[in-house]
Amino acid sequence: MLDARDITVSFGRTTVLRDVSLQVRPGELVALCGPNGAGKSTLLAAMAGDFPPARGQIFIDGAVISTLAPAELARRRAVLEQSPSLSAGFSVGELLSLSIPRTVPPDRAAALIAQKLHAVGLADRIHDTCQILSGGQRHRAHLARVLVQLAAADTPGTGYLMLDEPTSSLDIAHQITTMRIARRAAREGAGVLVVLHDLNLAAAFADRVALMHAGRMVAEGAGAEVFTAGRLSAIYETEIAVEHADSRTPRILPVYSPDAHAGPDL
Repeated sequence: MLDARDITVSFGRTTVLRDVSLQVRPGELVALCGPNGAGKSTLLAAMAGDFPPARGQIFIDGAVISTLAPAELARRRAVLEQSPSLSAGFSVGELLSLSIPRTVPPDRAAALIAQKLHAVGLADRIHDTCQILSGGQRHRAHLARVLVQLAAADTPGTGYLMLDEPTSSLDIAHQITTMRIARRAAREGAGVLVVLHDLNLAAAFADRVALMHAGRMVAEGAGAEVFTAGRLSAIYETEIAVEHADSRTPRILPVYSPDAHAGPDL
């Protein structure tokens, strides 16, 4: 289990997270939601082991995450950042190969690269340089990279896939494909933590939703329990309606008011 216990994170004099706890179990997909500045990306980064919290502790399969060497941490979890970058002129295939340990036989490495590129719809771009891809295609290539990293580690049931806004630069079809890939990873035994702004995607695909606001955890549970009109309207400071097409999947609908005052006059 990936387990953050009562963590507080501060940068300088600014406290970004306050006494936040969250657990991600193998085999489940947890969506981390909330408005801009809620602390979602900071929580994901802390749980990935990018930095230690000021207070509290983070465990990964019982080990204090800050005590693990980088190679061991990379074997246990794979992270897709919100804005992954790559300055060198790698091809798509070379990008994916960066996440494969040298101990993996070349034929297996090639098979993993081909499999994950097919999953994200980029099988025909394996020899292209990453720079000529569109922004959405580059993001999908990086998604394939972290999928390869997790698969190459050979830790079924104990690996964790951590995705920070993986759908933000994608069209609707590829948003759905990305979330299906995340769900498949969970079904295969990984614990999956996904930061999402699209509440409908969270409601449709997540086993649990964790809703944050102002650096604190507001609610956690099934989407139908967490996503209520009153709670969402208060947190997002705009009118939001919630419909229930069935007992499990709510549909979240912003109530647009084009004539409402939106801020200072220009």
